[in-house]
Amino acid sequence: MIQLTKTEEEIMHIIWKLGKCLVSDIIQDLAEPDTPHSTVSSVVRILEKKGFVNHKAYGRTYEYYPVISKEQYAQAGFKNWFSNFFNSSATELASFLVKEKALKPKEIDALMQQLEQLKKK
Repeated sequence: MIQLTKTEEEIMHIIWKLGKCLVSDIIQDLAEPDTPHSTVSSVVRILEKKGFVNHKAYGRTYEYYPVISKEQYAQAGFKNWFSNFFNSSATELASFLVKEKALKPKEIDALMQQLEQLKKK
C-alpha cells in the first residue's frame, strides 16, 4: 500500500472521521482552517488517484468518501514498519520495547497471559 504524505494523512483522518464529506467540510476540520480550498481540493484529488477516496458528483459539487479504511491503512503501515525496523520478528520488537522501558507492568502481565494462551493452543 502506498504511504501517504503528512498532509494527505491529515486529510484522510478527517475523511475517515466524517465518512462522506465535501472539501469545505474538510477545511472546517483542519488544524489550519485558513488553508485554501484549491489546496485541499488538490490533495483530495491526489488521494483519489492513489485509490484512497472516491467521489459522487452532485452537479459541480463532489462528495468524497473513503475507499480504504483507517484500519487497512494502519495495518499496512504497521506491517511495513515491523518489517523494516524489526525484520518481521516479534522477538526483536518485544526486546526493543523492554530495552526502551516502553511497557507498563499491566501491559507486561497482559502480554504474558496472551503468550501463555498461545502456548496452550
